[in-house]
Amino acid sequence: MPGLRSLAPAKLTWYARRLRSMGPREVADRAVTVGATAARRVTGEREPDDAALLGRAGPDWSALLADFRAGTGRPVLLDRATAAAVAAEHPGAVEELLAAADRVLEHRFTFFAHPEARYDGAIAWSYDPLSGVRWPDLPSHAINHRAGHGEPKWIWELNRLQHLPWLAQAWLLTGDERYGTEALDQLDDWITANPPGRGIAWRGAFEVGVRAISVLVALQGLADHPALTPERYARAVRVLAAGARRCWRDRSKHSSANNHLVGELAGLATVAILLPELARAPRGERDAVAALAVEADRQILPDGVGAEQAVGYQVFTAELLAVVALLRRLRPGHVPSAAETTLVDAVRRSAAHLADLVGTDDPTPRTGDDDEGFALRLDPAPTREVRPHLALAAALTGLLAAGRAATADLTAAWIGTRLGATEPSGSWEPGSAYAPDGGLAILRSGQRRVLVDVGPLGYLSIAAHGHAVALAVGLADDGHDLVGAPGAGSYFAHPDWRTAHRSTRAHATVAVDDLDQSVMGGPFLWTEHAAVRVHAVDLAAGRVDAEHDGYRRLPVPVVHRRVVDAPPGDDVLLVVDLVTREGDGAPASVRTTWPLHPELTLDLDDPDGTDVARRDDVPVLRIVTTSSAPATSWRLRGGDPGAGELGWWSDRLEQRRPCWFVGARTDVDGPGPVVVATLLASGAAAATDLPAAEVRTDGATVEVSWTGTSGPRHTRVTHSTRNRVRPGEDL
Repeated sequence: MPGLRSLAPAKLTWYARRLRSMGPREVADRAVTVGATAARRVTGEREPDDAALLGRAGPDWSALLADFRAGTGRPVLLDRATAAAVAAEHPGAVEELLAAADRVLEHRFTFFAHPEARYDGAIAWSYDPLSGVRWPDLPSHAINHRAGHGEPKWIWELNRLQHLPWLAQAWLLTGDERYGTEALDQLDDWITANPPGRGIAWRGAFEVGVRAISVLVALQGLADHPALTPERYARAVRVLAAGARRCWRDRSKHSSANNHLVGELAGLATVAILLPELARAPRGERDAVAALAVEADRQILPDGVGAEQAVGYQVFTAELLAVVALLRRLRPGHVPSAAETTLVDAVRRSAAHLADLVGTDDPTPRTGDDDEGFALRLDPAPTREVRPHLALAAALTGLLAAGRAATADLTAAWIGTRLGATEPSGSWEPGSAYAPDGGLAILRSGQRRVLVDVGPLGYLSIAAHGHAVALAVGLADDGHDLVGAPGAGSYFAHPDWRTAHRSTRAHATVAVDDLDQSVMGGPFLWTEHAAVRVHAVDLAAGRVDAEHDGYRRLPVPVVHRRVVDAPPGDDVLLVVDLVTREGDGAPASVRTTWPLHPELTLDLDDPDGTDVARRDDVPVLRIVTTSSAPATSWRLRGGDPGAGELGWWSDRLEQRRPCWFVGARTDVDGPGPVVVATLLASGAAAATDLPAAEVRTDGATVEVSWTGTSGPRHTRVTHSTRNRVRPGEDL
């Protein structure tokens, strides 16, 4: 950590906020870590010699390589027989894989939505050719990746070496030695350029753990390549063992123990399982798998939702667990343990929830952050999507719902073939579902899916990857997003995007005084968390009723309650927002927001209170808003004057495209609630004139009369300040 005198005021503020998010034990542990790091600066990083590494003097590396080639005492994922079976079943996917491997032969790389980068000659592992930034050649703990040197995500992605398994597969599939030679040459070059503990590639045990999985799986695929010599094998084992030690020693703890900890433990377990010759392998595997079992139950909640409140990270976390469970299952003489069963159970319940979420043809919601991380990258697809993940989960767990919602890819093909998995038999249809631990209601009717977010902000005290989306609504119909979350935007390259895409105003909920429900303390830190209380969820009726306390921190506290009525068999749904100011003071501004998918255009001549959105010139969504207080409609689109960083949709990290945000704005003044009633009509109802809802309130009861496709409807909400959630209350 740099000296405090060298820090800018903004960094001092960040450190102060981060410190407040820690408990006493975490502060003490971090003080010990800082002391140990300082000691290593003096003594240097000392790696054990071969005798200590392997538990015996004078190891025979030729014999050790022979055991590795034969798969003695360890599982094998990539082999020539499986490659032949995969090639026969998936010729199109193999063709795409070979094209990706050919790009790697030319040292061409594409990460996230950045343009392709190419290295002429040898790959410079600390150099980012897109920005022209060369990361410093320093001990890794001395590199501040937040200090503006460049885009750390890009250089980390390169150094994860997840392209090496592509080259290994290409060698197995074609027998063309160029692929294997290139992979082994690159690995040799990487080891030379990145000694343990030095450079940006070693900045964080998480990167080390994810890289270990890629390197070992690739090495297995190259086991019988003539260029894999005992000397090369020895170098690789030494650096992998050094990485495994760091995965345990520097593992994430306390408020940082999110998916990073899972990646670190998975890397350690993979090294221990695939390199049983290491003296510390038995203990490393035992410790890592036991800790992973604990994290599996913490980070995949009992209802299957990812604790980080981010779909992308849920997939990533579940696949890290799956990799370890898979390797143990493939090991000769495998006997399942209780800890391993816990890992598989977590993958299964996660997959069950994700299948409920995406059904057979619904889009994946862009909830929370997503850095496009891969646990095991065998398929060359640029992003890891839910449906291919479900194919992997189905192969590992046999879950019927996962298999029916899945789309197979090369990763699932390799795993399914090696496991001898068969397609589950039986029928499955997605329906409505409620995940009470993760706080998500899924309301289905025909081709329509409505999502209502009634969950926590995120995981642990910093909630690093959550967005301020309490009570947000998502709407998809006929396999297309209509209203949804606009994605992560950026991590480091565009700080303004990062702030906007995490904000309340960027999501389909209510903002009071244009403030966030929760308080940002930094790009991966929330210092105050809005808490949600659920009053009722009735899946049969299609009704959700909940409120949050995020605006109680205002000088005059404000509470937002939302009731969603999405009756089955009706193409119109009603969203009732009750915003109540609890005290006297200046009026508070209330703004509803509905972010529309970028494919949608807007009829700009609609009357005030009505928005009609079209896809390919066909009306697909009609939004009609009314309020108990005078209200005005508003619209903005990314890039418009005054829009700032709002009005953008991000399908991929570091990429966005303009979209329409629409809504209504009013003020809350006085003791009674201001009520905003919004009708959202999709399907055939989008093309039909829709009368606005009628709102009546006497302060204690809100009555809303509205018309759906099935006829007149009536919604009643009993309003009371009693039994309401209070700041800090345990829900």
